[in-house]
Amino acid sequence: MSLQCKTPDDVSKAIRDHDVKIVDLRFTDLPGTWQHFSVPINCLTSDAFEEGLGFDGSSIRGFQTIDESDMLVVPDPASAFIDPFTAAATMVLICNVRDPVTGERYSRDPRYIAQKAENHLKHTEIADVSYWGPEAEFFVFDDIRYGEGVNHSFYHIDSSEGNWNTGTEEQPNLGHKPRPKEGYFPVPPTDSLQDLRSEMILTMMDLGIEIETHHHEVATGGQNEIDMRYTSLTRMADQLMTYKYVVKNVARSYGMTATFMPKPLFEDNGSGMHVHSSLWKGDTNLFFSEADYAGLSEVGRYYIGGLLKHAPALLAFCAPTVNSYRRLVPGFEAPINLVYSQRNRSACCRIPMYSANPKAKRVEFRPPDPACNGYLGFSAMLMAGLDGIENRIDPGDPIDKDLYDLPPEEAAAVESTPGSLEEVLDALEKDHEFLLKGDVFTPDVIDMWLSYKRENEVDPMRLRPHPHEFFLYYDI
Repeated sequence: MSLQCKTPDDVSKAIRDHDVKIVDLRFTDLPGTWQHFSVPINCLTSDAFEEGLGFDGSSIRGFQTIDESDMLVVPDPASAFIDPFTAAATMVLICNVRDPVTGERYSRDPRYIAQKAENHLKHTEIADVSYWGPEAEFFVFDDIRYGEGVNHSFYHIDSSEGNWNTGTEEQPNLGHKPRPKEGYFPVPPTDSLQDLRSEMILTMMDLGIEIETHHHEVATGGQNEIDMRYTSLTRMADQLMTYKYVVKNVARSYGMTATFMPKPLFEDNGSGMHVHSSLWKGDTNLFFSEADYAGLSEVGRYYIGGLLKHAPALLAFCAPTVNSYRRLVPGFEAPINLVYSQRNRSACCRIPMYSANPKAKRVEFRPPDPACNGYLGFSAMLMAGLDGIENRIDPGDPIDKDLYDLPPEEAAAVESTPGSLEEVLDALEKDHEFLLKGDVFTPDVIDMWLSYKRENEVDPMRLRPHPHEFFLYYDI
């Protein structure tokens, strides 16, 4: 339940009105996972909204070393909602992170980075506000098993609607399983997850998230999409965290499991998170111009120029996992081409043409996936777009052809996104000055992101034998 609180007094009143027993304090670690601890209501005094409550920052990914472990969370009253999944009446408060010694906001708190990005936008006087609308896709499975060790590595996924189960004894097997790449928009019973998604969106709406649509996605085996109505940057990043929380817990209540892993299935579509954005000054959408290509203004073109120029570095935040690059390959509707188009879904930047309304004009950046930390990803995209506007970066001519069917001489001129996490981290290391403007991202954030990703994801994957290598090489 959304509570519409603004002040600590509003929070206290909501606690009384809803007979709240527990307060759950949440913040986001650097990779993008919600962390939390809970306190009884008597511990949430008015001082907590000023002084904060302590936690061990050395146990949080991407945060403090053990010799500087003490940190504070400071609750944001405006974020309050009643958790729909707990047995005891529990109020959730999203928090900002602060250093207890200096009293300053913490540079590696992703929410702080998002708030600084919004403030930087205003400081540039280019626009007053940016609006964001991510389309996060996800899979819902019936069973997931995985494990690894010195002498083994495996995973096994199952879904009652997976096409691989057409011949399985299910006592009875009722068929209606989407064929690979044919899961987009079939009605039930082929779409077996209609009621599940409806419960997800009704729960989100009760928490104050505006929803525009939900549907089955392209892949077999339970791929879905729920679209939130656009809102401002930090608010949308907050909502994306809530979105993931609701999706996972509603799925669990059905005895199922949801994942935002970009590419869990071989030879079918992965899960993307196409991100729509626009810049506004007062009541004017700065991206609209009736006379120009696709109704997009010069400001919008330069914004695209910034996204395309910095795309390799952006993907370090927007497609931030080794698994992301199992999705960003030719085919599978993957947007790997560093061009823009008014309708072409294989272009990195698309200008949707559904509506002629000036308010609807926006830019869609298509390479991100739902493993992205929204606070960091949206902020990085905004900073790249602003760099494009400030430096009048020309994105070149649009391409409205099938980018997978271009003549060889034309195809050779189209650049592609990098093919691995290692490559995009290298790109970020070389190209991040645009992120440092206004102290939105700070050098310690960039350094920590690079070291964390290389040490915890790139190197472990590089060192391990892959199961398919046994198929290829065991009999050498």
